[in-house]
Amino acid sequence: MTTRAAEAPATSPTRRLSPGARRGLAAVAGALAALAFQPYNLWPLVVLGIGLLTVLVCGRRLREAFGTGYLFGVAFLALTVGWTYVIAVPVAILLVGVWALWFAGVGLLTTLVMKLPWWPVWVAAEWVLVEYLYSRVPWGGFGWTRLAFTQADSPLAGLFPYVATTGVSFVVALLGAGLAWAWFSARSTGGRARLRAVAIVVAAYVLAIGGAVVAKAMTSVPVPADTVTVGMVQGNVDGVGLEAFGRARSVTNNHMSQTVTLMAQARAGQLPKPDFVLWPENSTDIDPVLDTETRQVVSTAVAIAGVPILVGAVTEGPGPYERQTTALWWDPQTGPGALYHKRNLVPFGEWIPLRRQLLPLVPMLQLVGAQSVPGDGPGVLSVDVPHHGTTRIGVLICFELAYDQTVREMISGDAATGGGAQIVTVQSNNATYAGTGQISQQWAITRIRAMETQREILVATTNALSGYIAPDGTVRYETRQRTPASTSVVMPVRNGLTPAMRYGAGIELALVGLAVAALAASVWRRRPGPRRGGQVRQNGTAASN
Repeated sequence: MTTRAAEAPATSPTRRLSPGARRGLAAVAGALAALAFQPYNLWPLVVLGIGLLTVLVCGRRLREAFGTGYLFGVAFLALTVGWTYVIAVPVAILLVGVWALWFAGVGLLTTLVMKLPWWPVWVAAEWVLVEYLYSRVPWGGFGWTRLAFTQADSPLAGLFPYVATTGVSFVVALLGAGLAWAWFSARSTGGRARLRAVAIVVAAYVLAIGGAVVAKAMTSVPVPADTVTVGMVQGNVDGVGLEAFGRARSVTNNHMSQTVTLMAQARAGQLPKPDFVLWPENSTDIDPVLDTETRQVVSTAVAIAGVPILVGAVTEGPGPYERQTTALWWDPQTGPGALYHKRNLVPFGEWIPLRRQLLPLVPMLQLVGAQSVPGDGPGVLSVDVPHHGTTRIGVLICFELAYDQTVREMISGDAATGGGAQIVTVQSNNATYAGTGQISQQWAITRIRAMETQREILVATTNALSGYIAPDGTVRYETRQRTPASTSVVMPVRNGLTPAMRYGAGIELALVGLAVAALAASVWRRRPGPRRGGQVRQNGTAASN
């Protein structure tokens, strides 16, 4: 492929379309990309969506490209995260309206870097740059809809342990941009050149998919140093949506009752006897350390189990009318001990940005309750597991699954934890979103994290898709929504880091740097060049320089 062939058309290939048609196609492109996510799982469509958006913004003025990207984002987000309406319809509208600005940025950056040779590479890098930014700002970011999260069931899934989610997003965007390039080439070149363009794109697809398949076949899971049997409890929640927040004591009682069921089955030999038990996030919404009644319920459950329970609790503080979402290790002999506070909080779900301004406008947000405060440090609890000694248990709490840095730091650990997670658990409370696409989206992200880390993952939720996932992303056990359930599984204790965990941050920074460099080169090329012949024109006449 020559440099000339890798250049985009000088004028927009959609210039003959009416503005209304272009807007409609922008929404179609966003819908196509959205249908690649759960619960639809039509993962090839994300490539078509990216390709169509790339065609639509090619050669457009910057304002038009921005608007096209925004319409793409509105349609995309309405289908992917429209489930936020269960909190409040105004919240969903605000989220879609604000986050669509990032996709407007994709449209703008795409049309800029398409002026450069080999532009499909730079377009893909710009997608990574935008994902990098919207996973961090504003309000701590909302990286729930990254391109990589469409690929849990695609052949590209084999790349996750090697290039991490960032690398997979880049590959997906590159395939979409390559599709647009092939379309441009087929329109503007002769018969042989068209065949060559198609052949190049087909070869790129075969290389990407074939390489991912080979990578998956070559992936080796670290040899376990030990095994730990872990019980999982899904106690169920009375009520749906925001109603679930109002029945805290019944939720804790439900989890104690299901723990009794679990241990009865284990003692009858129907399940392996657990070395510890995993409860989900918000299994107690009342601080079990400070509240006497809640403490008694949890202590009773731990005494019945006869082994520690990793409780998902809401704890008070650190300031007045503040709270923290906490993973709390509760030992039958010593009581509450090691803990981890959730770091990545859900805007409008756990804390309210612009709280003072928004509460008068959306009174329903009062149901969110006290303002949550993020913790710090990796999600690793170094605890004494009966019959196994000190074991490092990794904890990801719900929304944290979407954050690469949080996952990497949990797997890597630090000096305070004595190392990274040897087994990985997820505590989640999806009760608010039961029956929506959020449930299956989070499940897909969890499967991807298992592939990335090459660790088994045990998930406990209050009432929505708990289960056990293998390092290759296959589901070994899965509950039904809105039902109580429990089981116990034998989890390997693993050490070691995949390339994705070891080098993922470097891959991300390299691709972000590539995007910034391409953007700078594009802006430089757009600046006015020197006048020919040493002449400048002033007041309509030629003057010597």
